[in-house]
Amino acid sequence: MTEYWYNMKTHEIEEDALSDWTQLLGPYKTREEAEHALEKVQARNEAWEKDDED
Repeated sequence: MTEYWYNMKTHEIEEDALSDWTQLLGPYKTREEAEHALEKVQARNEAWEKDDED
């Protein structure tokens, strides 16, 4: 099964984690999910910040 990773340094999608793990977000089941990795991270961070404020 192919896994997809978002490379934070190159801003590219990788199949099967080709780069150093410190540069990657994932794994994701589809290329489309990996393409939206930063949006997911931002949404989670905002939710955690809201929880901290409450």
